[in-house]
Amino acid sequence: MSVIVVSGTGTEIGKTIVTAGLAALARAAGRRVAVLKPAQTGVGAGADGDLAEVARLGGEVYGRELARFPEPLAPATAARRAGAAGVRPEAIAGAARELAGEYDLVLVEGAGGLLVRFDEAGGTLADAARLLGAPVLVVAPAGLGTLNSAALTGEALRARGLEQLGVVVGSWPAEPDLAARCNTADLPGAAGAPLLGAVPEGAGRLAPADFRDRAPGWFAPPLGGVWDAGAFTAAALGADSSVR
Repeated sequence: MSVIVVSGTGTEIGKTIVTAGLAALARAAGRRVAVLKPAQTGVGAGADGDLAEVARLGGEVYGRELARFPEPLAPATAARRAGAAGVRPEAIAGAARELAGEYDLVLVEGAGGLLVRFDEAGGTLADAARLLGAPVLVVAPAGLGTLNSAALTGEALRARGLEQLGVVVGSWPAEPDLAARCNTADLPGAAGAPLLGAVPEGAGRLAPADFRDRAPGWFAPPLGGVWDAGAFTAAALGADSSVR
C-alpha cells in the first residue's frame, strides 16, 4: 500500500497519534513517509498543527497541509466562516497521488469522521479515498458508544465500495472499564473489519525515542507492528467469565 487514509469515528480520538505511530513503523522499516493533512482546523497561522506532532513523534516525515482555518469546526464550516474555499476531494486525491510518486508511504489524516464535509459541495474524506482507490484505517475510542459509531463507519465504507483495513483503538485506558474490555471482542464484528491495534492513552506524551521504540507493540503485523489482537483481547477480558 502506498496510500492509507486515516479516518475516525469522531473527533479527538487519537487519529494524529495513530498516524504518528504508523509513520514511526514505516520509518523504522526504511520507508520514506509523507503525511497529508487536507484541512487543519482550530489552529492559527504560525502555530504547530497535527503535522508537527506527527513529525515530532514519528521521526523524519514530510508533511503537507492543504488548508488551515483558525476555528475548531468541521472543515467546510471553518472555511466558510473564514471566507475561504473549502478543500475539494479532487485536490486531496491529487496531492496524495503526487506525494505517492515521491514517497513509499503516504498517510492521509482526515478531520473528525469519515463523512465530515470538506467543502460546500459536500465533499468528504470518503470521496477522496474513492478517487484514490486507497484503503481506510478507522480510529475509534475504546468505551461505551464505540460499537455503534464503528458500525456506522463500516457501513458507510462498504456502501461506497471502499476497503476498510481495520480498526485501531486510538487511546486505550490504563484502567479500562467493563465496556472498553468487552469492546475489544465486539469491535471487529461491529465494524466488519479486524482490530489492528490499540495505542495506550498518554502515548503522545512519551519522549519521541520512547514513542518510536514502543510503537511496534501497538499495531498488528498488517500495519508493520507485532501487536496480537487475540492476546490483547484475552488479557482485556481476563479470567472473569462475567466479562465475556
